Amino acid sequence: MGRYGSLNYPLLTKGGFGLGVAMFVVGAIGATMVHGPSTAHTLLVDMEALGILVGLFSPFVFGILLPLTE
Repeated sequence: MGRYGSLNYPLLTKGGFGLGVAMFVVGAIGATMVHGPSTAHTLLVDMEALGILVGLFSPFVFGILLPLTE
């Protein structure tokens, strides 16, 4: 057994990337469609930015960094 238990790194990598893409898509579509209060627009734009970060860092962390430190 490894240092981090029995983590399924390929599944975590794909799931994290999929979550990032889903956050980006929902944020991008929602930010263009919502004509409501500015707080909703701000949350959707933030979701879009976080989706990009999650989608980029998830493969690096779960696909490269954690398996190398195992």
